Amino acid sequence: MASWIINNLFAAAAIGCAIISTVLVAWFLIRRPALTHTTKIVLLFAIGVLPIATAATGNVSGFEGTKQRTFCGSCHVMAEYQQDSEDPKSLSLAARHARNNFFGDENCYGCHANYGMFGTVVTKLGGLRHVYEYTFHYHQMSAAEARAKIHIREPFQNSTCMHCHSTELPLWSAVREHASLLPRLRDGTVSCASAGCHGPAHPFSKVVAK
Repeated sequence: MASWIINNLFAAAAIGCAIISTVLVAWFLIRRPALTHTTKIVLLFAIGVLPIATAATGNVSGFEGTKQRTFCGSCHVMAEYQQDSEDPKSLSLAARHARNNFFGDENCYGCHANYGMFGTVVTKLGGLRHVYEYTFHYHQMSAAEARAKIHIREPFQNSTCMHCHSTELPLWSAVREHASLLPRLRDGTVSCASAGCHGPAHPFSKVVAK
């Protein structure tokens, strides 16, 4: 919810800056006022400050918007993934995390993001590969055809799970399987999302060999 509010606030700011800039430029072109000190300040804002502000707030809005599950499901080949994630009866990891208010509408981003200082930027740059793959490989496929081919590029890292599930709390350690597999879970030789543990994130998930 907070992300949605931020996204809309920045989107409104971007639109507002763009409108004001357009009005000021139009005023100058129509009225052709003398280049006084005041006019130069107006032009500074019209063709400098406000366009930069539009770009900056627009980028923030875009970053926030692309965290939403509705954005992830906007490509037709991802629609079934979105539907499963939003299914209140689904027991997939994606659906269970979507029902958790900590993730909510950003559950796709929460699990697929690269964490770190530049997490959002790195993730979105990597997302350009998805745009490329969809445009040149999947766009002409039906959802069923694409589902047979779509796979994660590399095995899902347990470290992603451990950003939230620290493996340090007594309640977590009280689960016998957790305690016995702890070293292997931490070094990644056993996957949290394996069939023998919590299962795949999506019902359409495929195993990717290491």
